[in-house]
Amino acid sequence: MTVQDAIKRVTDRIRERSAKTRAAYNTKTDRAIAQGPSRTHLTCGNLSHAFAASCPKDKVKLALGATPNLGIITAYNDMVSAHQPYERYPDLIRDVARSMNATAQVAGGVPAMCDGVTQGQDGMDISLLSRDLIAMSASVGLSHNVFDSSVYLGVCDKIVPGLVTAAATFGHLPAVFVPAGPMPSGLGNSEKASIRQEYAKGKVDREDLLKAEMASYHSSGTCTFYGTANSNQMLMEFMGLQLPGSSFINPASGMRDAITKAAAKRALEITMMGDNFTPFAHILNEQAIVNGIIGLNATGGSTNLLIHLIAMAKSAGIIITWDDFADISEVTPLLARVYPNGMADVNHFHAAGGLKVVIGELLRGGWLHSDVKTVAGDGIELYTQEPQLMNDDIRWVSGADQEIDDKLIRRFENPFQEKGGLKRLAGNLGTAVMKVSAVVPERHVIEAPICVFHNQGDVKNSFQNGELNKDVIVVVRYQGPKANGMPELHNLTPILAVLQERGFKVALVTDGRMSGASGKVPAAIHVSPEALDGGPISKLKNGDVVRVDAAKGELEILDPNVLTRETTKPDLSSNYVGTGRELFTALREAVGTAETGATTF
Repeated sequence: MTVQDAIKRVTDRIRERSAKTRAAYNTKTDRAIAQGPSRTHLTCGNLSHAFAASCPKDKVKLALGATPNLGIITAYNDMVSAHQPYERYPDLIRDVARSMNATAQVAGGVPAMCDGVTQGQDGMDISLLSRDLIAMSASVGLSHNVFDSSVYLGVCDKIVPGLVTAAATFGHLPAVFVPAGPMPSGLGNSEKASIRQEYAKGKVDREDLLKAEMASYHSSGTCTFYGTANSNQMLMEFMGLQLPGSSFINPASGMRDAITKAAAKRALEITMMGDNFTPFAHILNEQAIVNGIIGLNATGGSTNLLIHLIAMAKSAGIIITWDDFADISEVTPLLARVYPNGMADVNHFHAAGGLKVVIGELLRGGWLHSDVKTVAGDGIELYTQEPQLMNDDIRWVSGADQEIDDKLIRRFENPFQEKGGLKRLAGNLGTAVMKVSAVVPERHVIEAPICVFHNQGDVKNSFQNGELNKDVIVVVRYQGPKANGMPELHNLTPILAVLQERGFKVALVTDGRMSGASGKVPAAIHVSPEALDGGPISKLKNGDVVRVDAAKGELEILDPNVLTRETTKPDLSSNYVGTGRELFTALREAVGTAETGATTF
């Protein structure tokens, strides 16, 4: 299939920009592949330690080294609802391996925090930094060097990007990502958002709010809105890193268990010991990254991926920039409306055809690179198929031509928007990104006096005191990666939405992040350089007039004399003590800018 010229130009630009770093990465990977299965290079003492605790039958196979050994990296814990189902997965995977005369071992566990628990709390300050810690933790598990393939059990916000970084670092190994699926639909997203706003207004109490939240987040599985966790799952399919149609199948179902077993089976089929050797490095290339960016725009996915994708690509020697996202957004139609970009959740989206339909439409219109390798085989068109359960086994059948609900998914000839859901902003305040897929066009340009804050709590106090009842651009600075780990500012969403409903022109400008659930309020986020690096945002004062212009892609302070002021120097010492933040000092000091992936590597 022919790819549109605009997409090809961006891909070629990325390939040219990445020529040296990608060549170095490929050389490293090829050297590891040439060494052959790693266990053959270990001493008898090494090997005996590696399988001392294995069952007798597995121990015999591991000693002989004639059959593949599958390494499991798991992010299981009971705190993250999306990861709780993973408790059972290692046993399922071991059973599959034994049925194939192979073995499987849990290579290691990685931390996985729930951003939903830490939103607006001190613990959120280590959330973004945990991504790189996850990559390192996975690498510790794989460093034993006794595996022929790998599976990664992770779903949520920082976990998948961290695991992809680890998989790329061990790019000579095949790797299959295994999701756990979303929880069944609970309280509707519009009702939940309404109750949050009523609470912000003081019209309902904490007990009513808690009942609503518990009715929304009520079981195991990912949260059902289209935030970062579910955007991660979309990305894994668009980049060919997990099996087709596996993203949005609910946990604790026969289909979910069957597709988990199929993922383990496939991970063993693509080892060097078989006929379909497919190392991770051969999948995660420039075309796969571009396909992922297209998917992000076509589905209105999370702004967090504008940071994470840059970091993931870098780990495979590929250099991408916000300009690449912006140029792809300009030519990619928005084909999906999932909350917060619409009222439906991911369960409704999946039932309406989901990713297979969106991928099929993008292929039909020439947006996606079809000539890619995936864990399922050659060609992204495999991801227009859907899994069906037949006698406890999975088969994939064509599914892209089904009738669809055009309130949720559109054909490319009739998109929700002609352009994608993400916008790059640039101007004398630096660079930023904005999610425009849920922002109505009349709010794409906001020009107003600013109110400046250094934390979310002060914004809430100002709102409760009635000081924000006006046209206002709320500036929350010193929220960047170096300042405090770049926490999400999702708790601001309800109060800013209330101000917008009151008829005021409202926007947010911050060097921090918003949740993947950010939507209807214009938000220029990830401002770079951040305030702690002396970025222009550090020079702003209350009353300065700023323009956020998503139509032209501009972020401007109207009086350029502001930029001659001294940089503010607030006391940030309270950012670094409590909830483990003391232990992350080295990562904060080493982290790069949001624009370069906020990575320490």
